[in-house]
Amino acid sequence: MSAERLSIIIPVLDEEPGIASALEALVPLRTRGAEVIVVDGGSADRTVALAQPICDRLIVAPRGRAAQMNAGAAAAHGNVLIFLHADTTLPPDSDRLIAAGLARSGRAWGRFDVRIGGPHPLFPLIAAMMNLRSRVTGIATGDQAIFVDKAAFAAVGGYPDIALMEDIVLSRRLKRLSRPLCLSAPALTSGRRWEKHGVVRTILTMWRLRLAFLLGAAPDKLAARYGHVPRQR
Repeated sequence: MSAERLSIIIPVLDEEPGIASALEALVPLRTRGAEVIVVDGGSADRTVALAQPICDRLIVAPRGRAAQMNAGAAAAHGNVLIFLHADTTLPPDSDRLIAAGLARSGRAWGRFDVRIGGPHPLFPLIAAMMNLRSRVTGIATGDQAIFVDKAAFAAVGGYPDIALMEDIVLSRRLKRLSRPLCLSAPALTSGRRWEKHGVVRTILTMWRLRLAFLLGAAPDKLAARYGHVPRQR
């Protein structure tokens, strides 16, 4: 599997402060043939203007991370998809790590370990627990830069069109095909949202939301509790 077949899909919404640097970090992968697709969900700032010159394709989709990522997957030319948050940086040689890992393991999908950027002393512990939980459960989060064979993604129906927990549902679907390939090279994700809302408070909020979801709570109601504004259908 080669970098020429890799499509990196980035859903964005009002990411003006960091989108240019996020895309510039992907230049080495593009040089080796990877495709970068930015999917805008209706940004009100300069995200689109800044992103368009430094990506391969920029498309617009209904707001919502799941809907945007599905739209990016539909437009992708690669046979391996990476779903990358705008505030997450892939490890060096991630294309080669994915290609070698999938070929060696025969698995259909996977994710990277995560490292949280920022000075808070709890960040290394949080990241370590996220990585351990993912290895034990076979569930990946968006912060871990999920990658998947495009045919496998289509076979499970892609991301569910829900407001929250779409990564958990996708992982459950993909686990029917194979366990995830867990790459130890870390993707670096920003700690900004943790710091903005308070690190301990964010941990407790995510635990409550995840537990409620596992107990059957509707994703739309959980998203409203999380502060998500539903899109107009």
